[in-house]
Amino acid sequence: MTTSTNAGRSGPADEARGREKLWGPYLSERQWGTVREDYSAGGDAWSAFPHDHARSRAYRWGEDGLGGICDEKQRLCFALALWNGRDPILKERAFGLTNGEGNHGEDVKEYYFYLDSTPSHSYLKYLYKYPQAEFPYNDLVATNQARGRHEFEYELLDTGVFDDDRYFDVTVEYAKASPEDILIRITAEHRGPDEATLHLLPTLWFRNTWSWQDGGGATAPRLSATRTPAGTTALRADHPALGSYELRCGGQVPLLFTENETNSERLSGTPNPSPYVKDGIGRYVVNGEDSAVNPAQEGTKAAAHYTLTIPAGGAESTRLRLAPAGSSMPLTRDFDTVFRDRRAEADAFYRELTPDGASEDEARVLRQALAGMLWSKQYYSFDVENWLAGHGLDPWTAPGRAVRNGAWFHMACDDIISMPDKWEYPWFAAWDLAFHTVALSVVDLSFAKDQLELLLRDTYLHPNGQVPAYEWNFADVNPPVHAWAAYFVYTLEELRTGNADRAFLDRVFQKLLTNFTWWVNRKDPSGRNLFQGGFLGLDNIGVFDRSAQLPTGGYLEQADGTAWMALYCQTMLQIALELVRHDPAGYEDHVLKFAEHFLWIAAAMERTGGDGLWDEEDGFFYDVLRLPDGQATRLKVRSMVGLLPLCAATVLRPGQLAGVRGLGDRLRRFVDRHPSLAPGLAEALAGAEDGPRLLSVVDEKRLVRVLSRLLSEDEFLSPYGIRALSRYHADHPYTFGVDGTEHRVGYLPAESDSGMFGGNSNWRGPVWFPANALVIRGLLNLYAFYGDDLTVECPTGSGVRMNLFEVASEISTRLTRLFLRDENGHRPMYGGQRKFQDDPHWRDLLSFHEYFHGDNGAGIGAAHQTGWTGLVATLMTFFGTVTPEHFRTWPARKET
Repeated sequence: MTTSTNAGRSGPADEARGREKLWGPYLSERQWGTVREDYSAGGDAWSAFPHDHARSRAYRWGEDGLGGICDEKQRLCFALALWNGRDPILKERAFGLTNGEGNHGEDVKEYYFYLDSTPSHSYLKYLYKYPQAEFPYNDLVATNQARGRHEFEYELLDTGVFDDDRYFDVTVEYAKASPEDILIRITAEHRGPDEATLHLLPTLWFRNTWSWQDGGGATAPRLSATRTPAGTTALRADHPALGSYELRCGGQVPLLFTENETNSERLSGTPNPSPYVKDGIGRYVVNGEDSAVNPAQEGTKAAAHYTLTIPAGGAESTRLRLAPAGSSMPLTRDFDTVFRDRRAEADAFYRELTPDGASEDEARVLRQALAGMLWSKQYYSFDVENWLAGHGLDPWTAPGRAVRNGAWFHMACDDIISMPDKWEYPWFAAWDLAFHTVALSVVDLSFAKDQLELLLRDTYLHPNGQVPAYEWNFADVNPPVHAWAAYFVYTLEELRTGNADRAFLDRVFQKLLTNFTWWVNRKDPSGRNLFQGGFLGLDNIGVFDRSAQLPTGGYLEQADGTAWMALYCQTMLQIALELVRHDPAGYEDHVLKFAEHFLWIAAAMERTGGDGLWDEEDGFFYDVLRLPDGQATRLKVRSMVGLLPLCAATVLRPGQLAGVRGLGDRLRRFVDRHPSLAPGLAEALAGAEDGPRLLSVVDEKRLVRVLSRLLSEDEFLSPYGIRALSRYHADHPYTFGVDGTEHRVGYLPAESDSGMFGGNSNWRGPVWFPANALVIRGLLNLYAFYGDDLTVECPTGSGVRMNLFEVASEISTRLTRLFLRDENGHRPMYGGQRKFQDDPHWRDLLSFHEYFHGDNGAGIGAAHQTGWTGLVATLMTFFGTVTPEHFRTWPARKET
């Protein structure tokens, strides 16, 4: 199996042809506690299916495991299971706190790391740190429940189970000899001072579809023991659709079989039809229940049971091979050679992706970020109509009660999707996914394009044009960044390969026309081109819950919602200008449509006066609260909401507008009819015919004023990027009184002290990568127009002046600094966790957190949200190869 390493033209990304990606890391880290598995009347998914049920209850819509793989439809799964001789249960899946169990909630309490992956998953590497002491399940819950929101979370390291290095580093590696011939090496390294025993149970099982799909009663696939050469053990997997496979295991090792069926007796006191149920292997190993496994050596779930006694500082490796049944390939043939070749190919691939001159540490960050992106793929199955039927709803009768996602009967998901985090967010989120594709485009362009088209298919996109937001509420509203991401990926592919995939761009554009119309019709109720949208992904950033009815009545005109729509218009205009060159008749009207839409929005945002989004006194954009009696009040919170208008800046290449027949005349006639819009078009029409054109909702004067706040270290500019809320609010919290209740927004650099949106996410001070990436994107576009003529102080008040390219580069440097060792050898992202900072077995293991402390850079929130934090790889490759000269090929703006 060969792997080209040319990242620009071919390579592991292009192994997707045929069956190269049939097997991959598509197994979730958590299936319990998801909406898909929740059939309760109350809709509390976490309580309806807790971790305590997961080992005993068969899932319907997916599976989970440790460091696992599965086929692309998750019919057959493989993962690790472990036991240290002390735990009360087999360690088969990651444990974490539900929203009601922790002071911050929804937080995995395990240490595992995605260390390597090629795009085709020809090589994969995963590390899990397993304590030798009893895993402190109850301690983690009880202690975190007792802590308040203002206290630190109680983490696994805090419990003492890693003291004296009494733990195992368990590494699993996969190397493909061919697309369906997968070599597996599991290495357990003992870090502690005394000999210790580890029970290692590589587990193979079928997802249970036979007992409930198509009315149930289907014949179940089977696992069974099979004859093997001396010195090995094997089990056979027969599936009617997938075919037959064998898992060959090194050594004469016991095989344990049970059924992937719910243990109803344990969960509800109902007798089981068979003694062999999902938790049977765990009960056999942990509790010594010999009758819990099938002596006939068959079932739908099976494990090889290795008992490893490892000396202090020692290691044991176990070899396995998953391959089609009937293959004559022995377990060990070419085993080391295949691993060596796959690893060498991965090294060569990432070496080519790494910018020249990058340090070893920078190369490590880049590689682990992209490995995390690739490991975060997940098989996602969810037939919403079927699920709603389980709640007594069908699409032809009016529901008698509210049920989550009750209007989304059309959705039928059955795909591999890039997930934000396979434990905390094991479901897609629309705007997250758009950012994922920007990061994935660095490593796998074809998959990035597939993901962008996925949510626009008829099985996802609502008939009314709405893109589904995320599983907890498909009808919620995420920022409309799909068009921007699609155009970015399209442009990147053309620059890298010379291939302009206009068919892809056209397909995306046609579907986005429907979504754009939905936004205009649904989120601008007053028809004033000032948009709403609710929380728009920014959770608790506002004074009020922006997705709920306001306590004042009335509605919000949102600075961020309107800025998102301005950017949407700009990007749709860019796409239309790209397509019109090849189909003038089909796209000229679209060019004018989006030019006009943008002008209306820009004019609405530029309005001054007491009810405009722009505040002339502060030099900043704010949401406007419109009360039922017609009064309007600006909510003067200096937040990312007011910075996002900077992101709505797009430069059109020289000659793009001139290439559209009569466009200039039509735009000028439009302005003549609407003279109030003239300022919005002035800079777009300014300059020589061969110069760039700027579309922006901020003119130069306002730009400089907003940047003075953005680049102030007393406000938004953190040592590690742009904060979501100005530090000004640390000493000057914003308050708004309603009926005797004070609503307050203060600067919170770390976790939230608000229960809004579950309280597990905070936009009131920390650094978030997606918003930072869009700020950088806006600055680069503004630099392409203003060039070196426009400079600003950076940081504000420092006396150091930078052009906007240099400002963008400075913000990027601060962001990447989060992950790199400083002069003391410490990584800011790990804060005060000494184990991660100093221990040689921990310090080079990177987590890509959901967001980061606004002052010290410590990682917060979901520990594996590489999804959009993986944008660090995009920034490193971009600023590692691009210089201001790339933008100077466009003449700077000339005064007109």
